[in-house]
Amino acid sequence: MTLSLPSASELAQWSLTCQRPSPWVSTSDRLTNLTDEHAFDLQLATDKGIAAQRAEHFDLGIAPDRWLNRWVKVHDDLNAMLSIRFKGMDVTQPFVDVSVTTRPLTSNDFAALREVASREYGPFQALRLRFWSPADMNEFPEVAPDLRALAAPLSELRNQPVPEGLTLSPTPDDRHYVQAQAAYGVVDAQHPAHGAQASLISREDLQDGIEAGTMFDVMWNGDWSGYAGTLPGTNHGFLTQTVQELVLAPHARGQGLGPFLSVLLAHHLPDDGSVLYGTIHGENTGARQAALTAGRVDFGGWNWLPMG
Repeated sequence: MTLSLPSASELAQWSLTCQRPSPWVSTSDRLTNLTDEHAFDLQLATDKGIAAQRAEHFDLGIAPDRWLNRWVKVHDDLNAMLSIRFKGMDVTQPFVDVSVTTRPLTSNDFAALREVASREYGPFQALRLRFWSPADMNEFPEVAPDLRALAAPLSELRNQPVPEGLTLSPTPDDRHYVQAQAAYGVVDAQHPAHGAQASLISREDLQDGIEAGTMFDVMWNGDWSGYAGTLPGTNHGFLTQTVQELVLAPHARGQGLGPFLSVLLAHHLPDDGSVLYGTIHGENTGARQAALTAGRVDFGGWNWLPMG
């Protein structure tokens, strides 16, 4: 059943119940941030102009009204905000995204959630559904992990030392971009699954970080050795510096330097109470371990549920 739309503040209240409690920010501030974040869900549920633009852009022959977000009843005690998305903007990979639920999902909800998603977005023939859970990874045997959210206050990360010879320098331009591409290529060759788990920031996004003053060259013993950068925003109700790129060149890998990139960023980013936040694929064990070793906390993640 499609329901009348709630307010952004109501979505925020429900969203908060699906997050882990945190001492990093007050409940009132977190609710304010979540309200701002979920306002876009409502815009996508009501703005027929955006729906028409999406229908035209993806050109699937599906009427614009079918592209709107849906606020639906799943069970008597469970409502959800659904939207249609495409992984990597690839029209051959549609999925139904669950951006808000009125309580954390359990395995007992999956069958009904599939049924509702199929009813609302049947013409797209989505094969998967993505949902957020504060639960530990592998809590649900029937799903596959997507991205995990890892964060820590910059103030806590700043207290840690870094190895001598490892520094950050503001990135002036994209002169080292080809080297960064090569660094990703080396990892992809060594770990074939990596290419589907992580990719290099685009040149355009790199430039955004440069202009924001939050993109840095990693220097190891005086040599360019990677990128580390963020952009400010809000995520899960936190004021964040969101990781855009963390990459080490091949000559700097395998020396235990990865965890210190988060620490170095904390030393260089504004002291404004923000949290260093980033997402890492659940199966990218090396990157996840580096983040955890640095002191970032895994507080939940997204999961893929097959529609069939």
